[in-house]
Amino acid sequence: MAIHSFFIDTDWPGLRNDVGTMSGKTLTTDISIPPEMDGPGAGTNPDEMLLGAAATCYIITLAAMLERSNINKLNLRMTSEGQVEVEKGVITYKRILHRPVLTLDRPTDKEYALAEKLMYKAEQSCMITRALNGNVKVEVSPTIQNG
Repeated sequence: MAIHSFFIDTDWPGLRNDVGTMSGKTLTTDISIPPEMDGPGAGTNPDEMLLGAAATCYIITLAAMLERSNINKLNLRMTSEGQVEVEKGVITYKRILHRPVLTLDRPTDKEYALAEKLMYKAEQSCMITRALNGNVKVEVSPTIQNG
C-alpha cells in the first residue's frame, strides 16, 4: 500500500472578511469568503475549491477511462455546478452536478454506448467523489456529440 501526502500552507492575517493566502506545490492564490456569503470575494474560497477538486478528479478519471477503452475522443469539456444550502445560519454543501460534453470522431453504436457508460462510471470511480459519498450528492448529466 502506498500513501501519498499533499500539503497546502495557509495564512489568514485578519478577521472574517479579510483576505488570506493559500499555497501548495503548484498553486498559490488569495482566499476569502465569497460574495454570495457576504465576503470580499477575493481569490478563491472553500466552496469553489471543493467543486474544483471534484471537477478535475472527474474529468481526469473520465479521460483515463476513455483512453484505456480506445475511444477516439476529439474533445472533452465540462461545466460543473456546486450547490450550497444556507438554513438557519448553517451552511451545507448539498450537491455537485457535472455536465461533461464529449465529442467523438464518428463513433460506432458500440463506442457511443461504451463512452456513455464510462461518463457515469467515472463519477463513481473518482476518489474525490468517493470521499464526499454520504455527504454531498454528486451527479453527472453527460452529452455526447459527433465531431
